[in-house]
Amino acid sequence: MTQDQAVSGPADRDDLAEAFWAVARRLREKSQETLAPWDITPAYWRALRVLRRHGVMRLSELSEWLRIAPRSATEVVDALEARGLVRRMADPGDRRATLVEMTEPGTEILEAIRGASDSEAERVFGRLSPADRADLARILSQLRD
Repeated sequence: MTQDQAVSGPADRDDLAEAFWAVARRLREKSQETLAPWDITPAYWRALRVLRRHGVMRLSELSEWLRIAPRSATEVVDALEARGLVRRMADPGDRRATLVEMTEPGTEILEAIRGASDSEAERVFGRLSPADRADLARILSQLRD
């Protein structure tokens, strides 16, 4: 029996899915613990990371990057703006549209969280060899896409 045949059985698929969700739960729990000191939710963190990576953008673009409804993106931006982490401004090219950008405090909090989350990622993935990490990244990219 080949390795592919051994992994293709229903019980093995169930075991794989169970292991995947167990790791996902652990990462989510650790992420929430990491974000707690800054009173940042995972959704707020994702929005800040998108803005850092892609810069100023329309609310509609942010909702697309986050894969959430525009109304949900508006709520995320409302909360971040209330805390001074992002700011809205009129889009000079379309008066009906609103642009969002990170503020200096948003950048500072994101950098502080990045340091803490990097440490957490190292604790979770540090047991893997560099080759296993590369394989896992490749596999997860395939599944995500």
